[in-house]
Amino acid sequence: MFGQTGGIFANRVLIVAVLSWAIAQALKVVFTLIVTHEFDAERIFGLGGMPSSHAAFVCSIATAVGIALGFHSVEFAIAFGFAMVVMTDAAGVRRAAGKQAKMLNEIVRDMVASGSGLTNENLKELLGHTPFEVIVGALLGVLIAVLIM
Repeated sequence: MFGQTGGIFANRVLIVAVLSWAIAQALKVVFTLIVTHEFDAERIFGLGGMPSSHAAFVCSIATAVGIALGFHSVEFAIAFGFAMVVMTDAAGVRRAAGKQAKMLNEIVRDMVASGSGLTNENLKELLGHTPFEVIVGALLGVLIAVLIM
């Protein structure tokens, strides 16, 4: 792996994927700063938000594999399928879990306020993505792969 010429650091598909993820995460910080006028360091590695770094990551892999090995290849089909599962999960299951966490946090806050004896320990609410955030992340990943490959 590392002994080959260039090794893992010569793997352009991996470089494209990591770069796409990093750019998407950086954009989350910028967009949060624009909207809230506050720097939120948690956005650097946090889940959810605009754009979806998961979508950018998997779409950049699928695009880079398609460019490198052909869009007719088995490898592209696998990468494309993987991307679809990840994006569906980000906009579906994880988004629903975030909505449930928000509701549970509201219920617990109300119970704490009413003197129930519970402690107010918030669940993480920003877990998933809106379909728009996923689409923007996917387009970002495709664009980065096309520019670098």
